[in-house]
Amino acid sequence: MDSADFKKFLASLKDTDIEELRVETDISKISFKRSNVPIVLTVADTSPKAAIPVQEEKKPVSVKSPIVGTFYHSDSPDRPPFIMEGNHVTPGRKIGIIETMKIMKDVTSTVKGKIVKVMVKNGQPVEYGQELFLVDTEDVK
Repeated sequence: MDSADFKKFLASLKDTDIEELRVETDISKISFKRSNVPIVLTVADTSPKAAIPVQEEKKPVSVKSPIVGTFYHSDSPDRPPFIMEGNHVTPGRKIGIIETMKIMKDVTSTVKGKIVKVMVKNGQPVEYGQELFLVDTEDVK
């Protein structure tokens, strides 16, 4: 597989829900695994030519709603939001609240990075798995 074919192959997998894929031929092996963290890609070429390095453009990681309910940016209308665009987060940091049937559930960050986009407004209804925030994990220092 030449580099152009390989780039087409990666592009076709980008928008699917495939989480793990392994392809083996007589001359090459490709292993692809995706999760909530940036893509891990391993290429082993068993043919006499050298392996071609692949650079994948990394997308921001989304923090998703753990439940259905109403999203709030802070725990009180007179208090500032827990997090805003440009703020840095760490795993476990409280970044919002979702109310369901008068029960409040904390939304915490699952990654370390910088908030690049807040996807929901204060008081907006949210679904399970809906993107709430986009986090740039490459901006981590």
